[in-house]
Amino acid sequence: MAKKQNDDGRRIVANNKKARHDYEILDTYEAGLALMGTEVKSLRMGRASLIDGYCGFDRRGELWLENVHIPEYLQGSWTNHSAKRRRKLLLHASELAKIEQKTREAGFTIVPLSLYFVDGKRVKCEIAVARGKREYDKRQALREAQDNREAQRAMRYRNMR
Repeated sequence: MAKKQNDDGRRIVANNKKARHDYEILDTYEAGLALMGTEVKSLRMGRASLIDGYCGFDRRGELWLENVHIPEYLQGSWTNHSAKRRRKLLLHASELAKIEQKTREAGFTIVPLSLYFVDGKRVKCEIAVARGKREYDKRQALREAQDNREAQRAMRYRNMR
């Protein structure tokens, strides 16, 4: 089943934790998705994977979500969708222009961060303009997180005494 609803009315279906590890997130955007009915039903069951997902522009300047796995709806019939089809992202023209301009620069890409329902009605995708991290940056980020955890533990034990 899908995860519980957050304070802001979001019910998260899928997170891309690997994206936050592999990329330095610069800007985030909330985009709508053009989906088929069986895709929404499958998402309501909490079934989706953003692991290999990415976003890209086509020749007409439209932004597409690609390689995101939303499995076929179990009770679906001949109207079922294909699991890894391209899905159109819905954004304002000004946001599309900003994203496209930023991704023309070398080293920038667009990655999906999460899929969620807003107020139980609409499916949204949080996307980010990101720059890939080097291997030593990833190791340094892990080391900092570990140091922070150890410091928090030490403070917690110190406050117990």
